[in-house]
Amino acid sequence: MDAVMTNQCPSPPRAEIQVDVDAIRRNVALLAGLAAGSGAQTMAVVKADGYGHGATEVAAAALSAGASWIGVASVDEALALRAAGIKSKMFCWLHTVADDFASAVAAGVDLSVSSPRQLSSAVSAVRAAGREAMIHLKIDTGLTRNGCLPADWPALVEAAARAQADGAIEVAAVWSHLACADQPGHPSIDRQATRFDEAAKMAVDAGLQPLRHLANSAATLTRPDLHFDLVRPGIAVYGLNPVAGLSVPLRPAMTFRSSVSLVRRAPAGESVSYGHTWTTPAETTLALVPVGYADGVPRALSGRMRVWLAGRNRPVVGRVCMDQIVVDCGDDQVHEGDEVILFGPGDRGEPTAREWADAVGTIDYEIVTGMYRPRMRRRYLGDPCPGDTHAESDS
Repeated sequence: MDAVMTNQCPSPPRAEIQVDVDAIRRNVALLAGLAAGSGAQTMAVVKADGYGHGATEVAAAALSAGASWIGVASVDEALALRAAGIKSKMFCWLHTVADDFASAVAAGVDLSVSSPRQLSSAVSAVRAAGREAMIHLKIDTGLTRNGCLPADWPALVEAAARAQADGAIEVAAVWSHLACADQPGHPSIDRQATRFDEAAKMAVDAGLQPLRHLANSAATLTRPDLHFDLVRPGIAVYGLNPVAGLSVPLRPAMTFRSSVSLVRRAPAGESVSYGHTWTTPAETTLALVPVGYADGVPRALSGRMRVWLAGRNRPVVGRVCMDQIVVDCGDDQVHEGDEVILFGPGDRGEPTAREWADAVGTIDYEIVTGMYRPRMRRRYLGDPCPGDTHAESDS
């Protein structure tokens, strides 16, 4: 995927994601301000290539806007950011048995530990890296996915305290993850918070002095009592609101663009695309747009989507194909090369990623992360960051 920073209007694209860097900075400034009000730092989560927006560019923008940590899922993601020049505090948490902890430790990347095996791997990495490992012990408080089970927590804490006393590691934090924070008032939130408090207290009683972090985007927005020392917003960084009905001035940063590649006048009674699921009721103008499910347009949107073209929303007719969609323009004038907005922030009334998600029964997280495609061009709009050295890159 090609990626460039620009403030100029590009030539008509075949398939392009525009990322509004200024929107990301405003979103992070808002989130960091909420955290600072509780005395907490902010970790901007840029896993999955920045939720499809570009990890390096998002990390640089987030750090310039008030984030002090960057979070990723994997060691490989962390090392790629280090190679790109991101020097901030960095944390990764989802490991395979083959992950190279030594390289992560040598690069100053904090590691999550959920089991004795992972702790042993981290201690072994210290010997290879020649420096102390920074460890975040994860307690499973009720998501029942990753993390140490409560029954095994005392033994893990004891082992970590011994390793710290031996000078191999420093337990930098205790952390967990909420299951239902996007549903304010859900009883599991307080239950998880209580379990988290108990686990953190056990670490302190063992002689450790860890930071505590629990809050994701939703809890950052709705539960200041759970900000603790550090919050970890992810989807909200990109301007997508995880809490239905909550009014918050986040701005979506991603716009999906294409252009008209062919215009044709079709007579009444002509059927369109595979399966002939739609037939022209009258003579009409059809615009061909060269994107499809290979570019992140869900096939399930067939017959249920619209695009912004020539100043208004227009229906996509017939099935979404691998590489193409067809737009019914009626008797309006459209031209080859005209811009097509498949989704954006919604300012002009164009479709949004949330609308796509609602239509196919998923979440907007899946829509935007699904935009990282081999033939998709990614273009960055706005002020990159003062002194940013990542203005132009391949990703």
